[in-house]
Amino acid sequence: MPSQVLSEQSSAVHAFTGLLRAYAAATRRLNLQLTRDHGLTLNDYEVLLRLARAPDRQMRRVDLAEEVLLTPSGVTRLLDGLEQSGFVARGSCASDRRVVYAVLTSEGLAKLREASKTHVTQIDELFYERFGDEELTTVAALLGRLAEPDPSFDCAPPE
Repeated sequence: MPSQVLSEQSSAVHAFTGLLRAYAAATRRLNLQLTRDHGLTLNDYEVLLRLARAPDRQMRRVDLAEEVLLTPSGVTRLLDGLEQSGFVARGSCASDRRVVYAVLTSEGLAKLREASKTHVTQIDELFYERFGDEELTTVAALLGRLAEPDPSFDCAPPE
């Protein structure tokens, strides 16, 4: 898009474009590091983390898809890979045979804990290379206005 057209756009459009570009750059870098270091994608990591935080370390697959912003078929493909690696197992519901659970295995929890040691550090490095503490507090507060708040969520697994 020519710079003249961009300069005619509103501040909101500039902010949105900046958000998208920043998201793409950050996720590309973090995904590359996580895949290289641990053989997990960011989506894999988030699924393992959500399962680790869920009651009994299990969730209905449909609920998991909604939480990680994937389609049901997308989460099925992702879970198939995690199942083949032994990080997730299928669970059934005693009261409704149509319900299928994704269950975090002990191997999956161990993999998540191992990956979190470097992944959380890499997130810190990415942001502290560019921002100070006060700026990060401001950025988090501003971006928090765009999303549904989830104060209990962070990138480290439960102990």
